[in-house]
Amino acid sequence: MALINRPRLLIADEPTTALDVTVQAQILALLSELKREYGLTMLFISRDLAVVGQVAERVAVMRHGEVVETGECSRVLAAPKHAYTRTLLAAVPTLRTDRERPLAVAGG
Repeated sequence: MALINRPRLLIADEPTTALDVTVQAQILALLSELKREYGLTMLFISRDLAVVGQVAERVAVMRHGEVVETGECSRVLAAPKHAYTRTLLAAVPTLRTDRERPLAVAGG
């Protein structure tokens, strides 16, 4: 329905939140195809920086309603300048294990 009038801008607010990774990948592929097919500009809003890194060309990181860092997505995610951006990136889950750091244990 959002595309029926052929808009130039599509606002996607948390389109992959609470989806399993398979469905999430399908949604991201669909959005990418729609961007290409219709020449859409997309404002993609997400807390998931791993997903942002897959879909965005440019990124703006916000904290408490204020933009704290902007730039090319690859640059911001590879070398963030703001401490909040670094904190968000540190929270992205990875498959690597840091064996030098002990696992956090609840209550201890």
